[in-house]
Amino acid sequence: MKIQHFFLVIFLTISFHSIAQNTQKDVLFTIDSNEYKIDEFKRIYLKNLDLVKDDSQKDLNQYLELFIGYKLKVNKAYKLGLQNNSKYQSELSSYRNQLSKSYLNDSKVTNQLIEEAYNRSLKEVKASHILLSFDENVKGADTLAFYNKALALKKQIEKGESFETVALANSQDPSVADNKGNLGYFSAFRMVYPFESAAFKTAVGQISNPIRTRFGYHLIKVTDKRDNKGEVTVAHIMILNPSDATDEAKLKAKQTIDDISKKLQQGESFEALASQFSEDKSTAVKGGVLQRFGTGQLSSEAFESVAFSLENKGDISQPFESGFGWHIVKLIEKHPVKSFADSKSELENKIKRDERSIIITNTLASKLKSKYTQEVNKTQYKNIEKTVTDAIYSQTWELPKDDLSIKDDVLVIDKNKKVPTLSFANYIQSQQKNKLSTKPVTKLVSELFESWKSEQLIAYYTDNLENEFIDFKNVMDEYRDGLLLFDLMEKEIWDKSKTDTIGLQNFYNLNKSKYNWKERFDVDILSSTDETVIESAQKMLQKGKSIEYIKSKLNKNDKVAIMVKSGLFEKNYDILDKIPNLTVGANNTYKDANYSFVVHVKSTKPAETKALEDCKSKVINDYQQYLESTWVDELKKEFKININTAVFESVKQQLKL
Repeated sequence: MKIQHFFLVIFLTISFHSIAQNTQKDVLFTIDSNEYKIDEFKRIYLKNLDLVKDDSQKDLNQYLELFIGYKLKVNKAYKLGLQNNSKYQSELSSYRNQLSKSYLNDSKVTNQLIEEAYNRSLKEVKASHILLSFDENVKGADTLAFYNKALALKKQIEKGESFETVALANSQDPSVADNKGNLGYFSAFRMVYPFESAAFKTAVGQISNPIRTRFGYHLIKVTDKRDNKGEVTVAHIMILNPSDATDEAKLKAKQTIDDISKKLQQGESFEALASQFSEDKSTAVKGGVLQRFGTGQLSSEAFESVAFSLENKGDISQPFESGFGWHIVKLIEKHPVKSFADSKSELENKIKRDERSIIITNTLASKLKSKYTQEVNKTQYKNIEKTVTDAIYSQTWELPKDDLSIKDDVLVIDKNKKVPTLSFANYIQSQQKNKLSTKPVTKLVSELFESWKSEQLIAYYTDNLENEFIDFKNVMDEYRDGLLLFDLMEKEIWDKSKTDTIGLQNFYNLNKSKYNWKERFDVDILSSTDETVIESAQKMLQKGKSIEYIKSKLNKNDKVAIMVKSGLFEKNYDILDKIPNLTVGANNTYKDANYSFVVHVKSTKPAETKALEDCKSKVINDYQQYLESTWVDELKKEFKININTAVFESVKQQLKL
């Protein structure tokens, strides 16, 4: 009920809300001291004109009444202080944060990244790598030794030494002992972005130059490229075959999977066998079904190979072995790569969670540096620079307590936002956890200042989105009033209609004539796809046999030949409405294209008034509408409304369509 009410409030809010930033001075009406201008009314009326189906709602006099009613409720919400509720403020803040994300993009860069990601998603790359690992915060000259070593390893391979041998001897990837650097096939978003880019840009058979990622430097050898196979959904039955198992245990595992395979060939249910025998307990309860996956998403190339080799839904593989044990796989569904249009939204969301997002953020920060003026207090900058010592490299630097030299602002943005030096000092202190390495300290402070300044520019931009974008301000104001009205309606109408039992009873007593049962029939409705089954059932009913008896005679050998639905229903219920003259007994039959029916009418009940309990939800809904209609009248008494009739008449002339 609350969700339905909320969307109703949002609809009304969107229908009536606007921004009071008009250059036109004509006031259409006032509520106490709050003014509402004619261009707001005109804009909203025209905006909703195409949505109105009932021509009577296009009447400007009626529309003005609705508009005033809406504004009265907003005024009441503010009068009650609902805008100060912590839950309301939290929800509004959360919504604003979510909405603002779409404004923190550079649309051109974002679209380029989406297109690039989609084009890459159409292909799969098979590659091996050698990793020289070091901390991601190491920068500049400190990385040179790793880079030079990577170049030296590349030369070794180019002179004829095998990539696998060099990888085993030098790579610091923990998996190298098992895979000799081979990462298998992967597509977009499977690897960190710099690695992915290098792999897609390197030709088959070639080795990349050293590539920096947050893990260190990589040499990447591309061994194959192919079209993306999409994703598959499969089910599997697994019998574990631990690497340290005895020969006898391994033989038993093989015999078990072979026996299961024979049962499948005899026609037994894959799902039932998976549930009974599969040792993958997480999927056995679901008939062995795994989450859909693509190439490179599982840690078993053997399993992926078999899964993607199945052609048709329902195909079942022969038993095969992976690093985990023995498997039999059943194809549930193949999922081809989506079109660009169908993928765009998903790709954009992935980009926001991926390293690619840094590109977008940096582009935005660069644009904001040109957009906003920035004044740096050089004295304050020098003061903070003097306080930073080499202790920062051991993560032990602290800002000197009570240092009066950094009490002023270090940055001013557009002359509107003054940022204190202490904010920058706290930023420096917080960055120590990243094991900063740039030297000397003055250069490090300069780097941190540029990074901090970018954050401050983006924060300023985010805080001022309402001034930057009229549509953002519109949506925020709509949502703000929508949340307020939801709380107000809940307090004044919805809760009252449910808890005011005396008021609800009185409303029901005054409106009993609206809540009536039509003639009702106590029936058993029997249906079957087999007309002869219905004929047999009808004969049994006419002989007085019970429903249980009839079902026991007709539903045999695990085959359900007849279904029964029983209850007290009005004449317009389902199949009853298709039988012209329902009579007591089992003489009522009907047949459509698929089913035959016999309706056993046990008794009838005449039309009568419903008891309150039988129609309570409808009465509550009507009572809510009644309360709301009278509530607006009460609000008109509570607030002083002054309509400028001359202005309204001019609006009517302007809106003649």
